[in-house]
Amino acid sequence: MKQILPFLFLTVLASDTISQPQNSLEAELEALLLKELAADEPGGSVLVKKGDSTIFLKSYGLEDPTTGKKITESTLFNTGSISKTFVANGILILHERGMLSLEDNIHKYFDDFDSADLAKKITIKHLLSHTSGLPDLRNVRDNEEFFLTAKDKANFEPLKRTETLNFESGAKFQYSNPAYNGLALIIEKVTNQTWQDFIEENIFRPSGMSESTITNGPHPQTGVAHAYVKDENGQFVEYDYGEFPTFAAAGNGGIWSSVLDLAKYENALQTNVFLSEALTKESKTVYQPENWSDTLPPFVGCSWFLGERSLFESSNFEVDIIYHTGSQGGFRAFYITIPEKDILFIGLFNKPLENFRKLIFDSVTLFEKNNWFDP
Repeated sequence: MKQILPFLFLTVLASDTISQPQNSLEAELEALLLKELAADEPGGSVLVKKGDSTIFLKSYGLEDPTTGKKITESTLFNTGSISKTFVANGILILHERGMLSLEDNIHKYFDDFDSADLAKKITIKHLLSHTSGLPDLRNVRDNEEFFLTAKDKANFEPLKRTETLNFESGAKFQYSNPAYNGLALIIEKVTNQTWQDFIEENIFRPSGMSESTITNGPHPQTGVAHAYVKDENGQFVEYDYGEFPTFAAAGNGGIWSSVLDLAKYENALQTNVFLSEALTKESKTVYQPENWSDTLPPFVGCSWFLGERSLFESSNFEVDIIYHTGSQGGFRAFYITIPEKDILFIGLFNKPLENFRKLIFDSVTLFEKNNWFDP
């Protein structure tokens, strides 16, 4: 799954339960969304919460243009790289149970690297924070047919053949999708079950995420939105499982969820349902390796991006922002929290947005204009 500027990285309502805009904030936010989303095209769902209060919850466009089925707040979308936060939390659960350590080197779990010495330099924490230095050796362009169905193991396997690192582990940031395929495999090695089952049992169920699912080989054929992009004639064509290579590699982008279920996920994180307060805090704290040598300071925790870098390059927001975005095939997604203001902002879409980052920036600017919804 390609990153969406981790750098970067809806119109008639699809839900009859949501009323027309009743106040300035709602009207202004809707105006931003309607610049990108139309009633007769693929669209998306957007949720804004302040504590336990829902500030904005609306859905726009079509889940399936061929049937005309509308998107609702319960529609399941592929969340792209937001999936990485679930894999990271799975690893943290195992760490908390004493079944692994974040400081373990990956040779402990993958003893078939061509270079054992190299694998012994890389820790689980490096994989979690995109600081391993492992080069992505997947030859997707020349072997697209293979990668259309290649799962986590097949996507991680090429990395074992590397003889060098792009940089010393911990020295720099380099976003890595296959690193998360490797982390998913570590969960399987430690638990002796599929990582999908582990996440469902230990995160989905305790959090009340009853509708969410995870790719495990076959693409969900029913109950989920499909993703679309425009072809050269301006027509929407499906672009997800079976059309987009590496979609089957679920560790980096296999979670399917709705805005409502993701809100349950955030509530579970805040109330320490499946992970202790200490480890949740650690996961959302910047990892600062002692050997960091990049020109820019580190800005990633255990999968989460922290601060305003890249997503909000030129902003002057005086709040801490924790987020992850997602892009896979025609799906786009963002999951943003502003902890000190107790704000959750989620968007899930089944088509690319022309001004994805601008939509996010302008929305958060609107939150600021409304005093972060404080009384």
